[in-house]
Amino acid sequence: MSEELKRTALHEEHLALGARMVPFAGWEMPVQYAGIIEEHRAVRRSAGVFDVGHMAEFRVFGFGAFDFLQRMLTNDLSRISELGQAQYTLLLDDEGHIIDDLIVYHSGDLEYLIIANASNHETDFGWLSARVPADVELVDESARTSLIALQGPEALRIVGELAGEGWEPPSRFTLKEATLDTVPALVARTGYTGEDGVEILTAETNAVQIWRAILSFGEVSPVGLGARDTLRLEMGYPLYGSDMDRTIDPISAGLGWAVPASKSGFIGAEAVARVRESGPATRLVGLTIEGAIPRHGMSVLHEGVEVGKVASGSFSPTLETGIATAYVPAELSELGTRLQVEVRKKTLPATVVKRPFVTSTSLSA
Repeated sequence: MSEELKRTALHEEHLALGARMVPFAGWEMPVQYAGIIEEHRAVRRSAGVFDVGHMAEFRVFGFGAFDFLQRMLTNDLSRISELGQAQYTLLLDDEGHIIDDLIVYHSGDLEYLIIANASNHETDFGWLSARVPADVELVDESARTSLIALQGPEALRIVGELAGEGWEPPSRFTLKEATLDTVPALVARTGYTGEDGVEILTAETNAVQIWRAILSFGEVSPVGLGARDTLRLEMGYPLYGSDMDRTIDPISAGLGWAVPASKSGFIGAEAVARVRESGPATRLVGLTIEGAIPRHGMSVLHEGVEVGKVASGSFSPTLETGIATAYVPAELSELGTRLQVEVRKKTLPATVVKRPFVTSTSLSA
């Protein structure tokens, strides 16, 4: 591995577990341990633990924090007025294109915590820093923060045992304090798998202790980036760089729900309103593909003519078939539309389907 790749606080733990390490967004990260399908199914059936220490964490605080973030972000921050609440939101440029998708937490009085994608760490922080007013402090806490996700039907029980008697898990999309195996942490009931579970924020120096404490439960499997991708794709959760980027607007990406029509004044608002009014030329759709595994960049055809490219694609361990997302002309985005995907010089049938691809999980129970 290149010496330029960054490493999380859990790097040696991954090596000890026999993980296969790969470069990802400037980091050396585990792609799999026992195998992608096995790890995927472990999360759906029991629990899996993920090192997501490569993600970026920014703290925003001060008297002007609310107004600043209302201008920077698409979602309405007043919807998370209570301490601990969180929401999914977008950071847009002036043309209404997506710089990044984020989770923002109301973490304290006059204070918010932002979790950003590793691949956009510097871009996001630079964009926010260039626009921060004098009454707001913006601090990059990524280097001293570790993030560990515990996901699956057994996740809440396990984190409850680690937290001890009397501790109750936070409600969905909220954050609360906990002491896990004597280690102070913030526990958020969020995730990227479609299963119930938590994401645990702690000091980088405490990450190994929490990681080992979680893995002391025999029903927990370590899970790498490979299964993280198949889990999120089964739920139709977007991946930055594949399903969206600086050429895509929220309406075309199917993320209009994170951009309330009633909200104005944020960067990119007028551009988004125009697309919402006229309707997008293309839409991100879900596809099932028969007989092959689709991959990013493969051609999507309609009656033999290319009409788009696969955005995200993989084999679904739950459905045992190929699934994908793709941008296609709006007139071809109706459910049931028959298309084709070109896979290794073979043209295979595909059908536009509703997302999420998988609907029965511990979150839907």
